[in-house]
Formats: sequence, C-alpha cells, structure tokens
Amino acid sequence: MEHNILVKWMKLGSISVPKMLMEHYTKIGLTETELVALLHVQAFIEQGDHFPTPELLSVRMTKNPDDCAKMLGSLCKRGYLSLEKDWDEQGIMYEDYSLEPLWIKLFQIIKKQEMEKEVEIEAEEEGKLYQKFEQEFSRPLSPIEAETLSMWLDQDQHKPELIIAALREAVVSGKLNFRYIDRILFEWKRNGVQTLQQAKVYGEKFRKYQQQPKAKEQERVRSDAYPSFNWLES
Repeated sequence: MEHNILVKWMKLGSISVPKMLMEHYTKIGLTETELVALLHVQAFIEQGDHFPTPELLSVRMTKNPDDCAKMLGSLCKRGYLSLEKDWDEQGIMYEDYSLEPLWIKLFQIIKKQEMEKEVEIEAEEEGKLYQKFEQEFSRPLSPIEAETLSMWLDQDQHKPELIIAALREAVVSGKLNFRYIDRILFEWKRNGVQTLQQAKVYGEKFRKYQQQPKAKEQERVRSDAYPSFNWLES
C-alpha cells in the first residue's frame, strides 16, 4: 500500500523530457547545469509560471540567485531560451520564457546528423556501384566512365538499383558499353520507369518488340520459298 502511494507521489507533477534532448544536449552546446536549469524552466511553465525568477530557480538548484540570473541571460543570449512579450486583458505587457529556440537547435542537429548519415550511405552505395561495373567490365573504369557514372547519380538522379539493372540489360544484350547503358536509362526515364519491376516489364516488352521484325522477315522468306495456294484466286 505504501509502495503504491509512493509511486503515485513520484509521478505527481512530473515533466516529460524528450529522449533526443538527453542524447544530444552536449552536441548543441549545453552543460549539465544548463540542461537542468532549462528543465526547471520547463517545469515552471507547465505549472503555470511562465516567467520564473532567478530566486525561484535558485531554490531548486545549487546556485545562488545571481548565478541563476547570469545563466538565464546566457541561455537567452546564446539562443536556447527566449523572452516573449505579450499583453493581458488590461493591456499590461508581460514577458514569458519560451523553450522554442532549444527545440529548434535540437531539430537542426538531428537533421544534420540524418543528412550526414544519408551522405555516408550514398557514398557507400556509389562505391558498391563502381565495384559492380568494374566486375562486369573486368577492368578499372576510365576517368570518363567514372564521371559518367557520377552524372547518372548526381545530375540525372538515376537510382543505383536502376543503374545496375541497366548494366544487366547491357550484359544480356551483349552490348557492354556506357553508351548503350546510358540509352537504356534514358528510355526508362522517358517512359516513367522508376522501379525494378517496371524496368523488367519494359525490358520484356522491348525485347518482344525487337523480335517481331525478325519473325516477320523469316515468315517473308518462307513465303517466297514456298508460295502458298490461295483458294479465292483459283
């Protein structure tokens, strides 16, 4: 019974601390003391006090009011905390603390890390792509070929998997050269091919179309060699 009461008491008045903030506060330039101060400001705001004084903050921290005042000023100056001005119903101006600058900084650092990770993944995929081409060509790529491959990725925005699919098409067709692969990619892009499945379907249609003239030519040769009898003309 006492345990349940203690748990309820511990949860009373608790604040939510974003996991991302706990993981990245040092990366955005905060010290442990500054982090705790900001969490206290957030707690005051959630309790309805949007402008806690340094004296109130000092009661909850191991800092005197002067140190708390300096820390709040520093956090505002460095862009972790802001003072928002507003007016009440009587037209009297008052100020509120806002932690929005802190969340913006946190978002920016997370976004930056995601972009860096994407760049690493793209570089890794590009490296694998170069290796695949060198394996199929059985030799290192020339500077011009390497530049062409980079242009397919960066300028033409072809997906790595589609470039590999075009390489396979060239191998199957017995035309292993960059000009032929570039033509395949051009045709796919012009016809809206964006997935491997779409590339497969388009390739099958293309090969079927390519085989039709040969079949007609063979039929014509057979027709000339063995004239068929037309009963309507007899």
